[in-house]
Amino acid sequence: MIEHPASDQDQSLEADARLDAGLTVRQATMKDLAVVVELRLALLREHSENPIYRRLRPDAPARASRLFAAQLRSANEVIFLAESEGVAVGILRCIASAGLPLLFPARYGYISSVYVIPGARRHGVLRALFTTAIGWCRARGLREARLHNAVENETANAVWDALGFRVVEHLRVCHLT
Repeated sequence: MIEHPASDQDQSLEADARLDAGLTVRQATMKDLAVVVELRLALLREHSENPIYRRLRPDAPARASRLFAAQLRSANEVIFLAESEGVAVGILRCIASAGLPLLFPARYGYISSVYVIPGARRHGVLRALFTTAIGWCRARGLREARLHNAVENETANAVWDALGFRVVEHLRVCHLT
């Protein structure tokens, strides 16, 4: 689990998000379902060596369509699409999640399913998606953001560190036979 405390660095994030003038971020709608499925499955395929994500089901596209349609309709979450000249180049999902009942905060923003197509990386896409997600969280009174990312992805680890996240928990897997 990774947490992101609210900070003053967010104002500079907003300025950095405008580096790529042709880049826009918007909330995905049901009309975007095919693109959402495509990008989210590309994310899973990119991590095909990961012990969890390598177990993609053969019927994943059909399952994904049903799952992501429900997410697009949810009032507690949002899927953002980054577009460059009208073409989807990145995706980020953000959920208003309930915290643990014995701990603060009672609610936090959970960021998931972040993917930027390889040709659009290092052009401000992730930063623009992240800045938009943080704005969405703040508009709902959320003061903390968390996320999970694949441990072996050194680039992602460095990017999330640079955006102010820190590792606070490890997810472990034990296969039972």
